[in-house]
Amino acid sequence: MRRLITAGAAVLAIAVALGAFGAHGLRAVLSPQALAQWRTGVEYQFYHGLGLLLLAALHDRVPERSLRLTGGLLLAGVVAFSGSLYLLATRDLLGTQALTPVLGPVTPLGGLCFIAGWLLLLVGARRGH
Repeated sequence: MRRLITAGAAVLAIAVALGAFGAHGLRAVLSPQALAQWRTGVEYQFYHGLGLLLLAALHDRVPERSLRLTGGLLLAGVVAFSGSLYLLATRDLLGTQALTPVLGPVTPLGGLCFIAGWLLLLVGARRGH
């Protein structure tokens, strides 16, 4: 459970930093649409960072294997979903427009990781210890 707490805290700290960077450092250089993409990435990173902490708090109610797998899926979702949104939002700034065809499909795959993680937690909670 220590790994889930560590991961959750790290995801949340990074989300705060990226949120502040978006609000103060990128606001003047990104289009409103790109800034909205950035904010969506930060928002989902926050939600799932809190979710990782929640998993650690459920350690005595849900099988550990379910918690570990759920945590892995949530982390993968943060990297794929939020990470791809950060890169898509800054592609004009970074000159990485050529990555758009690759990054576009990564975002929904990250969303599927989130959904699969929460469904796995549902199944693990129903089964109990």
